[in-house]
Amino acid sequence: DEKEKFEPTVFRDTIVQGLNEAGSDLEAIAKFLDATGSRLDYRRYADTLFDILVAGSMLAPGGTRIDDNDKTKMTNHCVFFADEDHDAIRNYAQVFNKLIRRYKYLEKAFEDEIKKLLLFLKAFTETEQTKLAMLSGILLANGTLPATILTSLFTDNIVKEGIAASFAVKLFKAWMAEKDANSVTSALRKANLDKRLLELFPANRQNVDHFAKYFTEAGLKELSDFLRVQQSLGTRKELQKELLYFLLQVVLYVKEEMKRNELPEPAVIGLLWTCVMNAVEWNKKEELVAEQALKHLKQYAPLLAVFSTQGQSELILLQKVQEYCYDNIHFMKAFQKIVVLFYKADVLSEEAILKWYKEAHVAKGKSVFLDQMKKFVEWLQNAEEESESEGEEN
Repeated sequence: DEKEKFEPTVFRDTIVQGLNEAGSDLEAIAKFLDATGSRLDYRRYADTLFDILVAGSMLAPGGTRIDDNDKTKMTNHCVFFADEDHDAIRNYAQVFNKLIRRYKYLEKAFEDEIKKLLLFLKAFTETEQTKLAMLSGILLANGTLPATILTSLFTDNIVKEGIAASFAVKLFKAWMAEKDANSVTSALRKANLDKRLLELFPANRQNVDHFAKYFTEAGLKELSDFLRVQQSLGTRKELQKELLYFLLQVVLYVKEEMKRNELPEPAVIGLLWTCVMNAVEWNKKEELVAEQALKHLKQYAPLLAVFSTQGQSELILLQKVQEYCYDNIHFMKAFQKIVVLFYKADVLSEEAILKWYKEAHVAKGKSVFLDQMKKFVEWLQNAEEESESEGEEN
């Protein structure tokens, strides 16, 4: 027993013999592996164990079989000799599931084994690659493997040969056959791999159009659509970062100018409003301009908030918005929406809006804008009264 525990060749021979005796009966194989784990050192020889269960023999670095010339040192009862059929590979996946559930310490070793096998793909035949892809996809779907194993596919030598992309397609198909596209995309996001999918292709083909064509033709349109969305979000996030950086520079510059020229905050807020509104070519259609304005102003709200910390500044901003909406007829119906946006973004306070409504509004479009604001002002007043009554009760 001691010899069996600490000699890898004896360990290999025991596993190969047990698999050959169990034959094609996967239930018998699972029982053999379960029982043998209490006698042999699975922890020490996990890579040998998994090499045999997948490839039928021990593998040398690079993926070549160490025992190919000696048929007594290998077995045909393994994943690579199974039928190239989803159900057949799923049955083998169950063997791994049972083994890892029984010996939890093998979980990390199995993850490392699959990562290693993905690096060895060039050494395997196309049908062996297909079976490994199906096995990996099924085990990813049921949670036995984490999506991080896919990082091995980004290795240059298998990417350049087109093996990485071909393997990934087969893997994702098996995964989606077990679950659905959502399970794939959510796992990719959690593993931070959602934006790395283009790396499955050589550098000269790492573009969304090539990816979309390749995956769509392979029957994986859901993933090509997913990548397009991710790329779009990535572009928007980059733009958002640039905008925030730009806004920070503007804030610093304006603060310096205010200090140097002794400009009070109320004098600056009106200038900023004018600059922000002049930075865009506005849509000529009234039904579209409100939506365009809200998107634009939402981005610049943090800037305006920095320079509307005083009640007087807020009132001036409100008056500027009122005048702008009156002077630019397409904005007439957008006034209330802009004010509410600024309220939610902490640019305008409740007090400033109520004061503007009661006494600080300008004459331009007065009746139209007061009417627009009536319901929102009533809501603010009711909220204020409720807050006061709660305070009295306490």
